[in-house]
Amino acid sequence: MADLDDIRDGQEYGVGVAQKTDGFFLKGSNNLDWGMKDRLSRIFNPATGRTVMLAFDHGFIMGPTSGVERIDLSIMPLIEHADCLMCARGVLRALVPPTSRKPVCLRSDAGTSILTELNHNVVIDIQDAVKLNASAIAVMVSVGDAATEAETVANLYQAVDAGQAYGIPVMGVTAVGKDMARDARYFGLASRLCAENGANIVKTYYTEGFEKVVACCPVPIVIAGGKKLPELEALELAYRAIQSGAAGVDMGRNVFQSEKPAAMIQAVGAVVHQGLKPAEAFQMYNDLK
Repeated sequence: MADLDDIRDGQEYGVGVAQKTDGFFLKGSNNLDWGMKDRLSRIFNPATGRTVMLAFDHGFIMGPTSGVERIDLSIMPLIEHADCLMCARGVLRALVPPTSRKPVCLRSDAGTSILTELNHNVVIDIQDAVKLNASAIAVMVSVGDAATEAETVANLYQAVDAGQAYGIPVMGVTAVGKDMARDARYFGLASRLCAENGANIVKTYYTEGFEKVVACCPVPIVIAGGKKLPELEALELAYRAIQSGAAGVDMGRNVFQSEKPAAMIQAVGAVVHQGLKPAEAFQMYNDLK
């Protein structure tokens, strides 16, 4: 067990020095099996090393929240503009056309809703992810929550074991509870914990000092969009995250709750893959129908 009396904040992050990716384009993935690399290459564009994930898994804890009341009407027109879809298996089977040919990061843990305490979850059977041809599975990790930290870390560990057996990458999704700090120290700890326990991708939140969070995480980080922001602010968020080293975004509400969702996801994509600055991307958003 580590000595808890002498925990020192990290100092040498090597910000600005890229982690070597010899043999494969994606950070921390060079030694993975062929199937893992194939699936990651579907999620992340090999030309840029980045991804725009469209998240619409909110209903698995929130029900028909704003923007996802009718996924067939609100989300399906957007999927052509996404690199990857993040959703739960029920919606995938019921509504997403298999002919869309989009990779899926499958929400793979469930157990509670917003009416109760979150994150008391179990992980789905990996064979169901195989049946659905998932390119990755996503599991929530509640670092810092005394009630659920141990079981969610155990869920991640179980998911990684299963994913390794079937060649399916795992995304560790860092939860943020009401008592958890939203700063680089917390997100750096939570992201590193996910990676150390085997996650191939980490989804976390952007914060001041985010370049340190990215630098100390040995696998790709994608940022969560979080609550709905004005379009320009959401584009600025994506731009700052990419400039700090994020490998992409996993946005939901900032896309499907936008006044022009299709234009918004295309503008986000231009920031992520083309390096458009926020003002340029906002102009693109305004110009598109």
